[in-house]
Amino acid sequence: MNLENSNPIKVENATVEFVKGTMGPITTYLFDTTKGGHPMVNAMAGLAILKENEQLIMLNHCAPSGLYPKIADEFEFMDQELPNGITQIVFSKKSNASTVTDFSATSCGGGCG
Repeated sequence: MNLENSNPIKVENATVEFVKGTMGPITTYLFDTTKGGHPMVNAMAGLAILKENEQLIMLNHCAPSGLYPKIADEFEFMDQELPNGITQIVFSKKSNASTVTDFSATSCGGGCG
């Protein structure tokens, strides 16, 4: 993963560091919850700042299956297990999404899946 021109940024309600940079022409936000921090809280904090034509990359110990149903109407997401066993999830905002995600819904009921 090659994140260029990256700098730490402050994301409201986040409990881990977020980095903003670019991957080619795409503005990209990145956060890592593999060493701590609540995945749902940080995912919702990151998704709340995401605009169309940007992406959010989450590194986690597993795919956050409890998150997906909460955001499916507004966001696309794709997870992939990396060679080191960490799961990378790439989120992007759907064009013309008609519903708005409740970013305060940070309780997790699904765990890994």
